[in-house]
Amino acid sequence: MFRILLANGEPAALRLHRQGYHDENTLAAELGWMGALRRANLAVPAPLESRTGQLIVALPETQDFGVQHADVVSWMHGSPLGQSGVPLPYSRERLVTIFLSLGETMARMHTVSDAWSPPQFFSRPSWDADGFLGEQPLWGRFWDCQGLSQDQAQRLGDLRQSLRTRIEALPALDYGLIHADLVRENVLVDGDRIKMIDFDDGGHGWRMFDIATALFRNRHEPHYAAIKTALIQGYRTVRPLPDSALTTLPPFMVLRSVTYIGWIGQRSTMPDAADRLRRYVTDALNLAEALSSGADG
Repeated sequence: MFRILLANGEPAALRLHRQGYHDENTLAAELGWMGALRRANLAVPAPLESRTGQLIVALPETQDFGVQHADVVSWMHGSPLGQSGVPLPYSRERLVTIFLSLGETMARMHTVSDAWSPPQFFSRPSWDADGFLGEQPLWGRFWDCQGLSQDQAQRLGDLRQSLRTRIEALPALDYGLIHADLVRENVLVDGDRIKMIDFDDGGHGWRMFDIATALFRNRHEPHYAAIKTALIQGYRTVRPLPDSALTTLPPFMVLRSVTYIGWIGQRSTMPDAADRLRRYVTDALNLAEALSSGADG
C-alpha cells in the first residue's frame, strides 16, 4: 500500500494487489462491501473511482511483473491500536473505552453486512471448516509446512483432526460476512472513534472468529480481563451475543493460532520466519492443551 495525494490534495491509499491471491471479481466484491459499510456510516476506507469510472485497474505486464490489479481507497486517519508483540500503551480506563467502541463497531459491521444485498456475482473467501482445516486452508497447511519437526507435524496433524471434530459439533452460531483480521494494526484509534482497515481477508465466516481475532494478541496484556469484558459489552449494545456463543471462544482462539502457522509457513524466506514459526507453534500447542483441559479463553 502506498500513500498518495489526489488531484484535490487529499491523501488516499493506492493498493497494488499481489498476483494469485485474489482475482478481479473477488477484489470487486471487497470494494463493494466496503462501499456498503461506508454508506452506513462505518469508519472504513471508501473505494475511489479512476478518471474513467473504474474501481479496479489492471496494470499491464512488464519484464519484472505480471499483470497486477490496483485500486485506490480513501485515507484513514488515526493511529494503529498497537503493534504485535509490543505492550499496549494505554491505561486500563482507556483500554476499556477503546474496546467498548471496537466491540460496538464490529457489531455494527456485522449488522450492516446482514442487511446489505450483495450483487449477484459476489465472491469472497469462506472462513468455514474447510477454510481453516481443509486440504488447502485459506492461510496455508499449518500441519505440514516447512520448518516443522516430525513431532510438531504429528501433533499439529492431530490437532487439525480434533479441531475438525469440534467445529462440526458447534452449536448454531452467527455466520455471515466478517473482517477476519481485526488485529491491532488493522484497528485505528482516532480520538474516541474506532476505524477498521484492511479488508483483504474478509469473507464469510463465524462472527465469533472476528471476536477471537480481536482478542487473540491481547491475551497477555495485564488488563486482558477488562479488555475482553469491554469488547463483549460493546458488541452486546448493538447485536445479540449469547453466552452459549461465548463458550466457543477457546476453540476459535486455537483456530486463530494455527492460521499464523500456515501463514508463516508460506513465507519461509522472511528473515525471522524460523523464530516466528517456533513461537506460533508453541502458542498453538499450548492453547490446544488448555482447550483439552477445559480452560477458559
